[in-house]
Amino acid sequence: MGKNMSNSPKPYVYVAGPLFDEGERWFIEKIDQLIQDAGFDTFLPHRDNPPKTAENVGEIFLNDKGGIDRCQVVVANLNGITTDDGTAWEMGYAYAHNKYIIGLFTDWRARFPNGNEVVNLMMQCSINVLVRSLDDLDQALRDYLKQSLI
Repeated sequence: MGKNMSNSPKPYVYVAGPLFDEGERWFIEKIDQLIQDAGFDTFLPHRDNPPKTAENVGEIFLNDKGGIDRCQVVVANLNGITTDDGTAWEMGYAYAHNKYIIGLFTDWRARFPNGNEVVNLMMQCSINVLVRSLDDLDQALRDYLKQSLI
């Protein structure tokens, strides 16, 4: 079962992104560590769920959904030719529940060079902040903390 941070004084972040190969897991764990270092507690799906089996997919779904329900912020790794479908669902659910969403897209390619649609417009228009590097993510998280203290 995932961590319940409801008693923690730190803001809680749901870390969304593809987890299908070692590179994706390495990168999402790097993102997770950066978020924790910035002063947040995190929910990381592959860490905070049991190993997936045919019998527990419903439990994992509810645990992930609960992580989004409990969080104040979602950080979504949007890298890839298209956004991962699970990540897209998590973002849509978070958007519908008025969560603060930070999208991370480190790919130097953009759909349109002017920046109006770096990723799919449904993704881009759902996020509060789009960042293009881990350094920018760190700054966006610190900006969120400053804003939440005001």
